[in-house]
Amino acid sequence: MTHISINALIELALDLSRSLSSNDRFERLLATVRQAIPCDAVVLLAKQGELLKPLAQQGLTPDSMGRRFEIDSHPRFQHICRSHNALRFAADCELPDPYDGLLLTDDHDLPIHACMGLPLMFEDTLIGVLTLDSLTPGEFDDIPERTLEIIAAMAAASLNTALTLALLERNSARAEALVNELTRPMPHQQQVDIIGQSLPIQQLKTDIQTVAQSDLTVLILGETGTGKELVAQSIHQQSRRREGPLVYINCAALPENLIESELFGHVRGSFTGATQNRTGKFLLADGGTLFLDEIGELPLALQSKLLRALQSGEIQTLGEDTPRTVDVRVIAATNRNLADEVRDNRFRADLYHRLSVYPIQVPPLRERGSDIALLAGFFAERSRRKLGIRNLRIQPDAIQAMLHYNWPGNVRELEHLIDRASLRARSRSQRTGSSGVIDIERADLGTLLDEHAVPVSASFTATTTATSTVATTASTPSVAEANAITGLRDATEQLQRRLIMEALEQHQGNWAAAARQLQLDRANLSRLAKRLGIHVQRSVHTQPPE
Repeated sequence: MTHISINALIELALDLSRSLSSNDRFERLLATVRQAIPCDAVVLLAKQGELLKPLAQQGLTPDSMGRRFEIDSHPRFQHICRSHNALRFAADCELPDPYDGLLLTDDHDLPIHACMGLPLMFEDTLIGVLTLDSLTPGEFDDIPERTLEIIAAMAAASLNTALTLALLERNSARAEALVNELTRPMPHQQQVDIIGQSLPIQQLKTDIQTVAQSDLTVLILGETGTGKELVAQSIHQQSRRREGPLVYINCAALPENLIESELFGHVRGSFTGATQNRTGKFLLADGGTLFLDEIGELPLALQSKLLRALQSGEIQTLGEDTPRTVDVRVIAATNRNLADEVRDNRFRADLYHRLSVYPIQVPPLRERGSDIALLAGFFAERSRRKLGIRNLRIQPDAIQAMLHYNWPGNVRELEHLIDRASLRARSRSQRTGSSGVIDIERADLGTLLDEHAVPVSASFTATTTATSTVATTASTPSVAEANAITGLRDATEQLQRRLIMEALEQHQGNWAAAARQLQLDRANLSRLAKRLGIHVQRSVHTQPPE
């Protein structure tokens, strides 16, 4: 028989109030309970879903702290968790004891003993269990119910405080990591403006607007330097998640042994070199968007874990037993042909299909025609500000040279070209002592454009056998031209001729590229051009040897 004095309860409350850290608080709780109620083992367990996880114990073998007790697999735990009051088990109770073989004082089956469990409730929710075992039968029989209620309430308050502090610490660490992530130079907090008016860019903007308001996974495809990151930023800004974070990770820039930690995080000591906790990118992006750049570089071993996160919304932090649920929209990008990668067994087919729910193709710069001039102006203005130039202008011959270049490096190459040309133009202006407007001339672009320019031997002429005159620009017909056009059919054909001629000129007579720009099947474009009397004449020119 055990008698617990009021002084013992007061001492328990005082001990708990003196403790700050969770471990210290739990150890004090168990030590004080053990002083008040003599027992051979006392264990504090937290409820995590359908499991009970030991947080502190006295009287059990050390390995017991690593165990996770499935409530439905242990009848005694089932009864305790369903009860709202302290539950004493009879000394001869036939229900198996979950600690059988775990008591330090007994190496075999537990003999007849006293067992008691206290459900720890906070705001009518079960948050944990306190269990006591004594090899002395009947040890707990005479403890008043009210006393046990007080002990359970104090233990529940202590456990809830510790769990709350742990949650606040995790949130604080996440917030700190998120601040660091959002202060990186990725400019997703600025309004994204995709420069361009060509048909491929108009289609791209339509795709972005279509998918942005959904939570569908997006796969952005395109060559290196086309602006896939900009597309991801635009999707995020137009989505319902725009107030949440946009977190970026380059799958190609990390060592293979660190990618899992980067994606899902780790706890201190989970592997060699893990000296502190790290919040993974999935958790940082919770409530927002995660942009996985260069997804085609992700090792096969990690692809299955990424697939699980996409399918279930659950992530497993390295070193933690319990998975976490996250609400993340994933946008992936690659310059690889993932269908070919799947065929060659370098990329999982199930992950490919999960990522490509809504694929978006970013057009290469060589297919964007007059957008080249617009982008050159955009980058020139930015260079003007960076270099402190009062006014910077691009000469027509420089624009023409850029229009006849095939841009293997796409928009990124154009940006770097304008930066170099602006610097050269300013240097030339300083040498000559000229003031006012600084011009970017053809010579400022360097010789790179000559190396990849469209060869003169492949020149072409687009002509028409139609009776009406067809201009080779996309300008609106003049008043005189409009008066010469009779009827809606003639006006429609006139507009079709203009658009086809412009597309053919932009792509140097390449019918496939022109068809893509006009969003037509190549065969249909050929038939339409034939009906309108448009054909391409190619000529070969040779240059005498020097």
